Amino acid sequence: MSNQNKNRQTGCPVAYGMDMFGDRWTLLIIRDMLLHGKKTYGDFLESGEHIATNILADRLKHLEAEEIVEKARDPQNRRSYVYTLTDKGLALAPVIFEIVRWSGNYIPLNTARKELLDRIEQDADGLVTEIRDRTRQSGMSSDDA
Repeated sequence: MSNQNKNRQTGCPVAYGMDMFGDRWTLLIIRDMLLHGKKTYGDFLESGEHIATNILADRLKHLEAEEIVEKARDPQNRRSYVYTLTDKGLALAPVIFEIVRWSGNYIPLNTARKELLDRIEQDADGLVTEIRDRTRQSGMSSDDA
């Protein structure tokens, strides 16, 4: 039995969450989708953290298998794919926001990051609504998968 299955069998919510999204690269992919509107493999490769291609492919497959993202052919380029957060993935917005909030207490922030932190502090629900609307407008429905 794998460690992942053991953690799920314990019924521990923290272990379950860590199985779903608990590594650096998975969280950064979710961050990029939520906060930066990234949706293609190439978009993710352009992130400042410089994720390796094999790790990116692995994490995207994992997120798709866990139904956190959906994958569909890019309508503008049928050889490419577009990744979209599902409702399960969108539900992680508060987790990302709390990480931003926590980190903002311990690291210097540039202007754009201060503005994001201010927005989260003042209107996190409104920001989640904007992200959901943007995702639904540019994404796909489950029926398209």
